[in-house]
Amino acid sequence: MKTHFQNKNSKESKSVSEGRRQLLRWIAASPLLTGAALADSRLENLLASLQLGVTAETNANPSAQNSELITSADQALNVFDFEPVARKNLPPAHFGHLVGGVDDDGTVRANRDGFTKFQIRPRRLVNVEHIDTSVRLLGGDWKTPIALAPAGSQKAYHPDGEIPVAKATQMHGNLQILSTSTSAPLEAVIEARGAPLWFQLYPTNVWEVTRALVKRAESAGCPVLVLTVDVQGAHNRETRERFIRMDHRDCEVCHGTVQERQYGVLLRRKTMFRGLDTSHVTDSIPDSMNWSFIKRLRDLTSMKLVIKGIVTREDAHLAVENGVNGIIVSNHGGRGENSGRSTIESLPEVAQAIAGRIPVLIDGGFRRGTDIFKAFALGANAIAIGRPYLYGLAAFGQPGVEAVLTILQRELRMIMQEAGTTTLSKITRAYVQAPGSTSTTGFMEHTIGENHG
Repeated sequence: MKTHFQNKNSKESKSVSEGRRQLLRWIAASPLLTGAALADSRLENLLASLQLGVTAETNANPSAQNSELITSADQALNVFDFEPVARKNLPPAHFGHLVGGVDDDGTVRANRDGFTKFQIRPRRLVNVEHIDTSVRLLGGDWKTPIALAPAGSQKAYHPDGEIPVAKATQMHGNLQILSTSTSAPLEAVIEARGAPLWFQLYPTNVWEVTRALVKRAESAGCPVLVLTVDVQGAHNRETRERFIRMDHRDCEVCHGTVQERQYGVLLRRKTMFRGLDTSHVTDSIPDSMNWSFIKRLRDLTSMKLVIKGIVTREDAHLAVENGVNGIIVSNHGGRGENSGRSTIESLPEVAQAIAGRIPVLIDGGFRRGTDIFKAFALGANAIAIGRPYLYGLAAFGQPGVEAVLTILQRELRMIMQEAGTTTLSKITRAYVQAPGSTSTTGFMEHTIGENHG
């Protein structure tokens, strides 16, 4: 099924695509769109098919909707330019898995919209000839605060999977966090990177499997273990399912029969699980996992432990009390729960609860250098991106990933100069305010609240 991106050279296709968007906007605004009207399944199907034409990414960059696709990575003006190329290159099911969230993708949109809740307060007459964006995290030094968040099965987006991503991070000095669901062997990714990386853990419900995964990462030289805690339970990923219905390929060719796609059997195809007994594995994260699991994990390894998925001050306090070495503020890119709350809005209360005792990283919706600046003003020590570098990977391979990293680094440097902050540590809460606010103090009291949990 072709989209208007794939028919970029056809004026007629562009006209049809614009007409579809206009129709969608008219229907959404129409007073006739009542509960009774929505009960008509034909209207629901129409809306669903029209919605697929424009993703959260293209909505965030309207100018890209009416422009030609870039044909090389160096043509990109911003990171949004890679998404339509990725869509053209990928099978519908793979693209749907990449872009979709849960339910109506409300939290995916919230992660982007959250940045509009904060404005930057630039200072003037500051010598900004020299800008330093380097950071130190858990014993490691990095040229940039932009880390690459863990993302599984990257061969779904490029034949070489995680390898070109590792090479791009080596070239640009970025931290890479590798997923348990990596499609390239951990050791091969480290070799391509030429340096250790952090390993993200899906512990599964079988402790023997958990132990094997942790020990393999430790033996490979990974200094940090990142435990994901924000995708427990079932997930209603509607966008992914709609794109799957558009994909008419025979899935069994790559993914095996229905019996072979049972969870424990499917895991054997993943490089981290080869040679392990996964017959009793039924989930990537056990529903029974609680804070006592943290102690058990800490006793298992000498690696430093980071928890990915903390979004409240209460859990931030508990993380410190349980001896965690760092946290990542994350809602799994809107793919774990439909809270409707952005990570950037969660960051201030988490950072205040941590009070500088351990590093605070954050992911979720970062697409601009100004987004990164706002995160540092609200208490982050680094940020992580997911979908942007995967769009770059799917679009142009390693050059695409490198271009995404270059653009974000360049934009960060520019806003630091414009704001008068020569180092990341100088980006404080005084540099942001709520829209319409005249006081950063009042803004922060309103945002963080007086109770510390």
